[in-house]
Order: sequence, then C-alpha cells, then structure tokens
Amino acid sequence: MIKQYLPAGRRQTALQKIICLWLLIFCLPAAAHALDIMLPQVYADNVDISGWLVSEKLDGVRGYWDGKRLLTKNGNLLYPPVIFYQNFPPFALEGELWGGRGNFEKTVAIVKKQQAHDGWLTLKFAIFDVPQEPGGFTQRLQKAKDWLAEHPSAFAFIIPQQIITEQGQLQSKLQQVEQLGGEGLIVRKPDTLYSRGRSPEVLKVKSFLDMEAKVIAHVGGKGNNQGRLGSLLVEIPDNNRFKIGTGFSDQERDKPPPVGSVITFKYYGFYKSGRPKFPSFLRIRLEGTP
Repeated sequence: MIKQYLPAGRRQTALQKIICLWLLIFCLPAAAHALDIMLPQVYADNVDISGWLVSEKLDGVRGYWDGKRLLTKNGNLLYPPVIFYQNFPPFALEGELWGGRGNFEKTVAIVKKQQAHDGWLTLKFAIFDVPQEPGGFTQRLQKAKDWLAEHPSAFAFIIPQQIITEQGQLQSKLQQVEQLGGEGLIVRKPDTLYSRGRSPEVLKVKSFLDMEAKVIAHVGGKGNNQGRLGSLLVEIPDNNRFKIGTGFSDQERDKPPPVGSVITFKYYGFYKSGRPKFPSFLRIRLEGTP
C-alpha cells in the first residue's frame, strides 16, 4: 500500500515512521506506575502489640524485585549490575536498598543513576516480605529464607525479626536503634496476610525532635494544592535552607505562615549535609513561647 500511494522519495520515510511506531507500542517498556504495595500505619500507644514482631526500620530506598527486575515503589526500573541480583529468586520480594545507617543520601545517589555501576556493590537488599506468597507474614518470609539458604547472595539478607513480649520492650528497642543512628522500628502481626495499602497490622514506630525555623518564602502547590501553599522555604540557625511540604491543614495552606515568621517543625535526626530528616510543620511560634 505504501508503494502504491506514495511517491518513491517518501516511501522510505513513511516506512521508517511505521516501524518506529510499532517499536514504541510493542517493544518498549510501559510507563512506570506506582506499585500497589503494603504500607505501614503509625504506631499509637494504645495498640496492644504483645506477640507481634519488631524489626529495625532501615533508612534506605524501598525496592521491589518482581522475579526478573528491580523496581522502586513507584514502578521505576532500577539498574543494578547483574552480579548484584544474580542469585535473587524467580519470585517477588520486597525490601530496602540499604547502604548502612546514616547513608541514605549516598544510597539515593547510587540507585538513581540510569545505568549499572559499581556503587551498587556497597548496597544490600534487605528483605522484609514475599508479597505474592500466600499465608501469614512469617510463612511468606520463610520462602525467602529457604531460597537464600540454597542460593546465598552477598547482596541480600532477611531483616531480623524479634518477638515483643511486653510494651516496655518496644521503647527499649527504639532507644537502642536510635542511639545507633537508626531511623526507627516496624512492628507487625506474625500472621498478617499481605494486603494492598496501609495496614493497621503493620506499624512504624519513631520518636521525633522539634526545632524552629524562619520562613523565607512560600512555594506554590501543584495538583490538589494548585493556587495555594505547596511548601515553605525555611532557614535554621546554621543558615541551612530547605523546604517543608507536609503537616499543613487546608486552612494553613490557604493562609500560610507569613514570610519572616518563625515556625516549629518536627524531624527525625539529620542528614550528613546538616538538613533535618523528614521535616513536618507543627505550628507558628507565638511570641513569648519557648
């Protein structure tokens, strides 16, 4: 049909366009989309967690091994060298790409590069679930343990779990992890089935600090926050500037703290750069308050 209806000079160009379109539709990977994964809720003191399992919440980048490829939780393809995943199983795993405590920024810099490189060899895949396996949490995790027992990997391990016998044990464990520079804890019921979204049977446990910062500028929002506050650009006493984009009510986004005012925010320690981890707005500081 191309030969019949197009002049000779344009036949090759038209054919090339058809071939490119065919490759685009059928041969290239689909656009990334967020994975429908299990997520933790926040722990509250009134939850009875006796008999649950506790583990350290590693300060890394969440990864999803689909049996062939390593993805982020948003479905973006990662590019580790083959040696990193050559002993991984043909079934799905969830875990943290982890470079050790205090190395979150370094880990992000390694995994975001869109080509394989040796930086990956300083990381490990810390496994905490086998999402497509039926049964409770401990049953699912056993499948990963059995696989690694027969196929040891220098770049993967199962995150250790400990049974909680009483509530005071949780706070003791949290203090221990935080003193070592860790981020916090994860607690979960041992017989919890895998479910999508935030689960009340998987909880994250953290303590936080608060401090003050001066508002330097308002940054406009996007999506649901179009036309109102998206985040605050703030400055702390050491002249370190950063944005705070969470913790605001709808009313506070419509009428944000004025430029020049002082706010209080919560955070979870510091990165090596001096920036607070996971800052979240608490309130405007009133004159005369500590």
